[in-house]
Amino acid sequence: MEKVWIQNKTSTPDAVDTLKDALNVDSLVAELLVQRGIRTFDEAKAFFRPDLEQLHDPFLMQDMDRAVERLTAAMHTGEKILIYGDYDVDGTTAVTLVYSFLTELGLPCDYYIPDRYKEGYGFSMAGVDYARDNNCTLIITLDCGVRDGQKIEYARSLNIDVIVCDHHNPAEIPMAAAVLDPKRPDCAYPYKGLCGAGVGFKFMQALCIQHSIDPTKLFQYLDLVTIAIGADIVPLTGENRILAFHGLKLLQTTRRPGIAAMLRNAGFKNDNLTITNVVFLLAPRINAAGRIFSGKTAVDLLTSVDEEQAAQISNAIEEYNTTRRALDKDITIDALEKIVADPFQQDSLSTVVFDESWHKGVVGIVASRLVENYYKPTIVLVSDGQKMAGSARSIDGIDLFECLGECADLLEQFGGHTMAAGLSLKAENFLAFRQRFDEVIRQKLNNIKPIPAVNFDQEINFADINPKMFRVLKQFEPFGPENMHPVFLVRNLENNKYTRTVGEHNTHLKLHVHQIGNKRLTMDGIGFDLGHWAEPMLNNNAVDLLFALEENYWNNRTSIQLMVKDIRLTTNTTTAG
Repeated sequence: MEKVWIQNKTSTPDAVDTLKDALNVDSLVAELLVQRGIRTFDEAKAFFRPDLEQLHDPFLMQDMDRAVERLTAAMHTGEKILIYGDYDVDGTTAVTLVYSFLTELGLPCDYYIPDRYKEGYGFSMAGVDYARDNNCTLIITLDCGVRDGQKIEYARSLNIDVIVCDHHNPAEIPMAAAVLDPKRPDCAYPYKGLCGAGVGFKFMQALCIQHSIDPTKLFQYLDLVTIAIGADIVPLTGENRILAFHGLKLLQTTRRPGIAAMLRNAGFKNDNLTITNVVFLLAPRINAAGRIFSGKTAVDLLTSVDEEQAAQISNAIEEYNTTRRALDKDITIDALEKIVADPFQQDSLSTVVFDESWHKGVVGIVASRLVENYYKPTIVLVSDGQKMAGSARSIDGIDLFECLGECADLLEQFGGHTMAAGLSLKAENFLAFRQRFDEVIRQKLNNIKPIPAVNFDQEINFADINPKMFRVLKQFEPFGPENMHPVFLVRNLENNKYTRTVGEHNTHLKLHVHQIGNKRLTMDGIGFDLGHWAEPMLNNNAVDLLFALEENYWNNRTSIQLMVKDIRLTTNTTTAG
């Protein structure tokens, strides 16, 4: 699918020159920083040197005093506490963090992860029953609970208090002992982008402050928060940047047995673990446990302190991940065939598909694949004949949570974020829902089919790329939403010698190119799913590239290579942001 190339908004020359002089950096680096909202020396220092001292006071969060007071009461009376979390990466890492930290403090705790298929997303009645049956009188929910008022009322009827730690948009505030959620309308907490594990971390940070506990005991769990930040696609700004910066240092040095075992199974041998590695190596494996078997297995792995036990659990999770990949591939092919055969989908500005045979654990991944193919907001559902449930994925500019809210009368339940959501509905409402959802999307898009865009920061030449420039760019890490990897445009490139297709089905492109007019200055690169460009390039067509820069490790050597985002023939044009 052809994409529009849009340059990110450039800054005023005065702002760039001022920062350039203050930092003694070149114009390119100054421009990239100003584009990220950094205009002063102090802001740049905070960006390049994230400090845990910069973390906000956790007691600024609404209900934090109530949450700490209730947990303190449980500490004093020896109450048993159930740590309850969702089955995805954010939920399981959050549970691991809070359970492990409170257990280290000597509190009697148990943990519970709901069954994806029997209980579904969020806080469940079965979880409350488990707490009752196991004599737990306090439940701490993580990455869920803010939209589960009815189940919290059920817990209260059993004399079980609930402290909610969540980061989703609340419909109304449930009647819990405390509700910690920076997205509460009445919450003045200065950073709204925390994930569920981040909210759990802030709760434990407040507990440390209240009881004068050495905070370094808590900081040893920042690796878990970092995995959640990467997997949940929250902004890599503010507190998330600080937490992830220090969490990555942990992941690069001291790895808990479960994480080390997963990385071995993934074939990762490099010490320099990045957020990209977290997203593509660790997150899918942690998620695979809940998608295929049970999310509790992921917590069992992450809490394990025995290397042999961790290896055994990790091997099982690796099998789940292999199964997940096969299901993902097969269901995606099936879904694409359904779309082609369905007249409704040909004219729609959204995609909504279902099948009774599909595996519920991978529908979110399949939805993402369909967005890549058609660039439409997409919902993939499974059905048992009476009820449908599934996942939704969005495109830029479309708030899924808001759109589903306009279809709420046709849904049994929904929840999530701007770009990803979950939902369920009665099968009898499917056609009406599909029609309504598409109408809502049409209205948001002004009835115009959107064209996918690729944003880039700056146009440069190969001569601008050097080890010093790359070292500075590495200090922009960790990368993620609102601090994306800098993307550059270079024009007028042609094949030098070794451009070819690679991969099992020759779907990827291995580049070796030079800029026309300077054959001696060459760069290597890799373009995933861009193998179809090999033939035009081998036929000496001049091309433009959008790419990020990354380190390539091969045969014990490190080099700078292009991570290609998109390619076009040199005759095309770009659009200014």
